[in-house]
Amino acid sequence: MEKQSDNELHGLVSITEAARIHNVTRQAIYVAIKSNKLRARKDTRRWMIDLADLREYKRLKYSRTRSMFEGELLFDNAKGFYSVNQVAKLLNVPAQKIYYAARSGYLKATRKGAAWVIHENDVKSYREQYLAAKKRKAA
Repeated sequence: MEKQSDNELHGLVSITEAARIHNVTRQAIYVAIKSNKLRARKDTRRWMIDLADLREYKRLKYSRTRSMFEGELLFDNAKGFYSVNQVAKLLNVPAQKIYYAARSGYLKATRKGAAWVIHENDVKSYREQYLAAKKRKAA
């Protein structure tokens, strides 16, 4: 069992302790505080985080599947929209191959903010035009 600090016993932790608890970097915790995703208060020298706030942050933590862009769900699978990683899994290829195909124009993909969004129809076209053709050439 890990040793708890005095602060943890009182319900408060530092950035370093919060990072250790969540197995992330100190920078990740600091960014969460600065972007108002994690509540914290600054005492004389350092940020202090209430453990209840840390638990709430973990519960609401960013999830790629819930990513929004201009008020709409980015990767709405029900409407046929997928992420690069989801497409890579569907096609059983590395994600880097999907990024390359999107950048080089072999696979139609749309940038929405920092993410690439790919529609299932474009995945089908890519599979038929490029992946299937590559298999035929190899045979």
